[in-house]
Amino acid sequence: MKHVLESVESQFEMFQILNEDGKIVNKDDMPDLSDEELKELMRRMVYTRILDQRSIALNRQGRLGFYAPTAGQEASQLGSQFALEKEDFILPGYRDVPQLIWQGLPLYQAFLFSRGHFHGNQMPEGVNALSPQIIIGAQYVQTAGVALGIKKRGRKAVAVTYTGDGGTSQGDFYEGINFAGAYKAPALFFVQNNYFAISVPVEKQTNAKTLAQKAVAAGIEGIQVDGMDVLAVYAVTKHSRDRAINGEGPTLIETLTYRYGPHTMAGDDPTRYRTEDLDNEWEKKDPLVRFRTFLEEKGIWSEEEENKVIEEAKDEIKQAIKKADEYPKQKVTDFIENMFEELPNNLQEQMEEYKEKESK
Repeated sequence: MKHVLESVESQFEMFQILNEDGKIVNKDDMPDLSDEELKELMRRMVYTRILDQRSIALNRQGRLGFYAPTAGQEASQLGSQFALEKEDFILPGYRDVPQLIWQGLPLYQAFLFSRGHFHGNQMPEGVNALSPQIIIGAQYVQTAGVALGIKKRGRKAVAVTYTGDGGTSQGDFYEGINFAGAYKAPALFFVQNNYFAISVPVEKQTNAKTLAQKAVAAGIEGIQVDGMDVLAVYAVTKHSRDRAINGEGPTLIETLTYRYGPHTMAGDDPTRYRTEDLDNEWEKKDPLVRFRTFLEEKGIWSEEEENKVIEEAKDEIKQAIKKADEYPKQKVTDFIENMFEELPNNLQEQMEEYKEKESK
């Protein structure tokens, strides 16, 4: 059966539109985006890179709580979100806060989420999303359910989720894609393969040559895409979304990407499991540099425009963290109230106890 496996694996070749030098290598699949849309995509990528830098600094200052760096994964995250519609439903992992922000989550709430404040998990009216999932892979099962609900209601929308390469080792990963495949539910399952999960190399996670090929066992379409190429990610997402809303079922999308920072700011040290040479190799594939080169050669982007975005981002981040600082601090009674519509007796007793403590 070895030749059968090799035959399957050989079909999963990386899809790309822009190479590392910002040159178009696949004209036939170039997405139909206007110059203004291309500039908006670049603006979001620059803004998100600045947000990542400021979030790391705020975390080190003790002004943010949990934070998972995103630098390097902007093309994978924002290229996919840019292809979505407002009615689509996002079920993110903990590194996927940027997609929520560009889908409509106010920035100050994203900061509150990082601090563990319950208001950071309350999606505004019209923002179809769940708060970031901390349990590895659990969002895949949830996405299958949301997608089936979308199908049963006859809506022209999709449910979209993200996990990393490590997430594909979880049982929830296969359960989710298998369930969605069985019901032809309109779901897009992203695997952002940054090669190291928390610290384990992808080749030790699985013996499969690609993660995209795992779609075969579930009977759904799978594709591997250059996750540092924002146009390729956008094109694949749009194609997969169109298939889903036309009743053709879910897609598993593996984006080959890289996180330049640690897994999270909770003590991870990537120098213990990644080499400097590997880091330097991926620096040359930076999604912002690649896309910037492409836009500059088209004559629609400049250093002046980028600096303007950087200053706007810094100002908006400053205002958002100020608003988060001023937001009412959560209390123990808030947690108790949010747990049940009608409190059981034991929690009612605790509620009275903490109300008395908080009134002093």
